[in-house]
Amino acid sequence: MAPPDETPAPLGPPPLARPRGRTRTMQVAETLKDWIHERGLEPGDRLPQERELIALFKVSRGTMREALKLLEAQGLVRVRTGPSGGAQVAEPSVEQAAELLGNYFFFKDLTIRDIYAIRKRLEPDLAASVAEIATEADVRHLLAAMTLYEAPAFGAQEERRQWIAELEFHDVLVSLAPDPLLAFVCGFAIRLLKDLAVCRTIYERPSPELRHRGRLYQLELVDALRARDPEAARRTMSAHMAFAEEVMVAEEAVVRRAFLRARRDAAPPRLP
Repeated sequence: MAPPDETPAPLGPPPLARPRGRTRTMQVAETLKDWIHERGLEPGDRLPQERELIALFKVSRGTMREALKLLEAQGLVRVRTGPSGGAQVAEPSVEQAAELLGNYFFFKDLTIRDIYAIRKRLEPDLAASVAEIATEADVRHLLAAMTLYEAPAFGAQEERRQWIAELEFHDVLVSLAPDPLLAFVCGFAIRLLKDLAVCRTIYERPSPELRHRGRLYQLELVDALRARDPEAARRTMSAHMAFAEEVMVAEEAVVRRAFLRARRDAAPPRLP
């Protein structure tokens, strides 16, 4: 990591070819990202002062400031004002990256089956990878997450809290995975389930079968992790995801039928 008061020497003026559809600001931001990578800069390292960046990239002050704002919105740069201010390399959090990606799906008509297609394919592999490295502390962390839904829920609010807690068991599992890409994709699928409108309605409905059997699957998975048995973890998670999809898809159908019925009943009567 470069010292705060030491600015790395520039590599020379980087080319700013502009692909079709990209503004000057976007191209400067992309080239600056490449420059950061080529220099091997890390989160916390300072970028050159604004005037040096302007000279290096041969752009106007306004363009450079807009490029830095774009990278700041992406979580890759942190800009501070004041005498000791300036731009620093930053690392986007998982939450920030997932939120940005989630915006892409905002207007997509995702279904529960779409999300479980990903979960069924990837979470068994994730569970197997965790089983290879899980410690007793990891197992205790997972068991602690399960205490929130040991007893049946009373009321819609408690029902929703337990559904979310069950998903957070999987968040804990994701946090233990050694592969960051696999962990991110699995975690993002779980986030989509939490945010999907139809799921928010489902989570207010009682589902004792899913709570009971889902908890049994999770206990079986914990046993596989404790035994450092990747194949048992894979089988258990595969069965768990298949069962969860079956229940959730059936619940989705009930909620959608109720919605259509309510909309039909609320429609004004047709004139003869």
